[in-house]
Amino acid sequence: MNNNLKIAALSYDIIWADIEANLENIVHEIRNINADLIVLPEMFATGFNMKPDEIADRTHQVLNWMKKCAAEKNVAICGSVSVSENGQFYNRFYFVEADGINHQYDKRHLFSYSGEDKVYTQGNERVIINFKGCRILLQVCYDLRFPVFSRNSGDYDAILYVANWPDSRIDAWEILLRARAVENQAYVFGVNRVGTDGNNLKYTESTFCFFADGNICSAKNGNIINAEFNAEKLAEFRRKFHFLDDRDSFKIL
Repeated sequence: MNNNLKIAALSYDIIWADIEANLENIVHEIRNINADLIVLPEMFATGFNMKPDEIADRTHQVLNWMKKCAAEKNVAICGSVSVSENGQFYNRFYFVEADGINHQYDKRHLFSYSGEDKVYTQGNERVIINFKGCRILLQVCYDLRFPVFSRNSGDYDAILYVANWPDSRIDAWEILLRARAVENQAYVFGVNRVGTDGNNLKYTESTFCFFADGNICSAKNGNIINAEFNAEKLAEFRRKFHFLDDRDSFKIL
């Protein structure tokens, strides 16, 4: 990556199933952010809603809004959205660059505990994007529990997890984020929401960025959590502790 990559995550109380209100609130929250990349939580425009027939984006409204924001602020912006496409619903992670180029990852591991697998279609592709020289693996919430899918084969430097991970299971969230950073020798940024959703699930502040040694490398400023990905620091750590060289060999999708 080119020097340091500045990343800012927004941890906020998503208004249930109200796209317009959420987009308006986000614009207000990110107005003074100075970063290369802004990360929003899972289903940032609606909350983690299992009624996609009512809330899914059918017209690229949210994607177009992301493109507009990215262009106006000259940053990349990313987060997941409930979308409808060809008669199917997807929990889709969009990564939109300032020039309008967008990448997408459809959530692979659908949360069967909530019935997500009954209403959304599973993604079948592991997606790594290259942004300003930083190779980033895109992941969504429940993907965090499946380490084989995120195994580093020397093909990425950082993982972004966007989530709606409730307070009742929050210890697992932090433990697994830290584990993914250590075992993959990568930066891991987990971006979670706060507040209460339409199912009365509660969410506490739990957005973190971990360095490859498992230590937190993010700082909170209101609803914004900032971190920097330092290419030289990561490369030096991997040279000194070359654990990935001893990894087992297997094929990932």
